[in-house]
Amino acid sequence: MKIICVGRNYLSHIRELNNKKNNSPVIFLKPETSIIQKNQPFFIPDFSNEIHHEVELIVKINKLGKSISPKFSHKYYDEISLGIDFTARDLQNNLKLNSLPWEKCKSFDGSALIGKWVNKDNFNDINDINFQLTKNDKIIQKGNSSEMIWNIDELISEISRFFTLKIGDIIFTGTPKGVGKVNIDDFLLGSIEGEQLFSIKIK
Repeated sequence: MKIICVGRNYLSHIRELNNKKNNSPVIFLKPETSIIQKNQPFFIPDFSNEIHHEVELIVKINKLGKSISPKFSHKYYDEISLGIDFTARDLQNNLKLNSLPWEKCKSFDGSALIGKWVNKDNFNDINDINFQLTKNDKIIQKGNSSEMIWNIDELISEISRFFTLKIGDIIFTGTPKGVGKVNIDDFLLGSIEGEQLFSIKIK
């Protein structure tokens, strides 16, 4: 099982970090060891002083696929959820300055939170889903899948050009604006259309 992440898929977040809009999705991977186990907290690692939350809609692949046409992408997933791509922003900024890969800041142990899975048929339109993240009962990130530069089906098609998708693979589809630092004792809660899909304590 692999975790495939998409960066810079919301214009609001691109502007927030003063990044450039790409002509194709930014794609990177997280290893299986990045997944936070059920009911476990997020532990701030000792190599970063600036861990940021990035809440994202996520998709679970349900069958083998390669070079998938966008018009058939919907057949490759039945479930969606909400997750957090925890990012060591101080490391990332340094890596970007030196044109180095992002794995140290994005793919470290415990950097991927995966919420409860729900059937995509629960939603009238997969391209019009509201989601949000609260920290200590205050909304800090909110978005809608209609704001994506590349929608879910387009992402599945693009990713499958480069990586064979296998059953159980997870795609993180990008984060909207509002990313920010987490601190010890923060409590994060994520929801889609008002349904809570995860909660986590920061340690």
